[in-house]
Amino acid sequence: MRKPLFQHLLTTLTLALVLLLNSCAVVNPVTGKKQLMVMSEQEEIALGASANPQVLAEFGIYDDPKLQAFINEKGQQMAKVSHRPTLPFYFKIVDSDVVNAFALPGGYVYFTRGIMAHFNNEAEFAGVLGHEIGHVTGRHGALQQRSQIFSSIGLIGVLIAVPGAAQLIEPLSQGMQLLLLKNGRDHESQSDELGVEYSTKVGYDAKEMAGFFSTIDRLSGGPEGRVPNFLSTHPNPMDRFKRVGELAEAEQKKTNNFNLAVNRDAYLRRIDGIVYGPDPQQGYTDNNVFYHPVLKFQFPVPADWQLQNSPQQVVMAPKDGKAAIIFNLAAEKSLREAANNTITKDSLKLVDSQNLTVNGFPAVAMVAEQVSQTQQGTQTLRILIYVIQYDNMIYRFYGMAKAADYNTYNLSFQNTFKNFRELTDRSKINVFAERVKIKTVPRSTTLAEALRSFGVPEKRLEEHAILNGMQQKETVTAGMLIKVVEKGSN
Repeated sequence: MRKPLFQHLLTTLTLALVLLLNSCAVVNPVTGKKQLMVMSEQEEIALGASANPQVLAEFGIYDDPKLQAFINEKGQQMAKVSHRPTLPFYFKIVDSDVVNAFALPGGYVYFTRGIMAHFNNEAEFAGVLGHEIGHVTGRHGALQQRSQIFSSIGLIGVLIAVPGAAQLIEPLSQGMQLLLLKNGRDHESQSDELGVEYSTKVGYDAKEMAGFFSTIDRLSGGPEGRVPNFLSTHPNPMDRFKRVGELAEAEQKKTNNFNLAVNRDAYLRRIDGIVYGPDPQQGYTDNNVFYHPVLKFQFPVPADWQLQNSPQQVVMAPKDGKAAIIFNLAAEKSLREAANNTITKDSLKLVDSQNLTVNGFPAVAMVAEQVSQTQQGTQTLRILIYVIQYDNMIYRFYGMAKAADYNTYNLSFQNTFKNFRELTDRSKINVFAERVKIKTVPRSTTLAEALRSFGVPEKRLEEHAILNGMQQKETVTAGMLIKVVEKGSN
């Protein structure tokens, strides 16, 4: 009886897939081929629009109107020569020192100030800009969404079809992830092609884009520090260096256009003064204390805990991950309202609550629990919450651990929360980010010697060489512009 039933199910499934393919197949604007899509263009745009506020809240917009106008001008120019010229594109530089650029479905493209600082000419910038536009025009974000949906369907199907197959879920998931990584690398390679094509069309030498991959390679630690190719979502940077160089040469021959712009000096002058590395004015840690010079508060960080700071929140956790502290700004206007909403919005069970002061500031301390169901059974999370009113704002601490581990971390939670205080130390307030400054080389010499002449310490010579896209032993000539990192000020 099983064989006919299986054949019937297979026939039904095949028919369903054919109908699905016919209803969801659309022509890819880049390849011109039909492909299965579960997201329309309007849904793409809506997805990007809904995620955009989250991106900006997480990173913040980099405060440089001229640089923002530059990326928007170049981005819109390139979008018009892309495969989706009518799509409303959106370009922003976000306030992160990570060297990165990324795109969301629907035309949302973001560059970090970190990557802007590491470009050494407009052509490098334009190549990467074209690459990110390529992710949008190739509908890679929407395709990845499709892949994730179908990988989930596939795994669920296996569990339904094969009784007792639940133990296979972990290796199956790993295998599916490797398949999705392959899709990711294919998308990266296609976007490299599009980056070459689009940047060439607007008049930039795409060979410079190839050169930027050597910078990426050095930043990632070279062959010794890289993730193995088969586990990386991106192709090897030096493989891309070679391939993009070949693509650029072929594109120039095809278009018979060899008089293409690089614009090194213009770009360097444009980024003169850009913030480099973390910005302590947004909060920083020194000797296990977190300081915020602008909002003028401080609190201790538990010893040996890791900390991640973003415009939305500060997150701290021990290396074993068995506890966490989250610190953020409450939206409510009154202390009591903030305390009540903290319990209700996360569906917490209030165990204890008391009014108190924290270094002179009115506060509410609460203990709450959250019970959830996991594969291992019922799990109870115990949470210590402090809501503190300071300088017309309301701040909130959460200290979280499993109920069984809570007493191990309770003293760490309390030590951090009870030592929230006003920051008055001017030496901790007047701490400013480093900035990239553009210097003119006075005489022909090596890059290393030129950097030394501008006061760059020996231990930072290689860092500066990477920042300049050069080797320390390379020759720099009199009048040449180079980057030097200096302490900045507001």
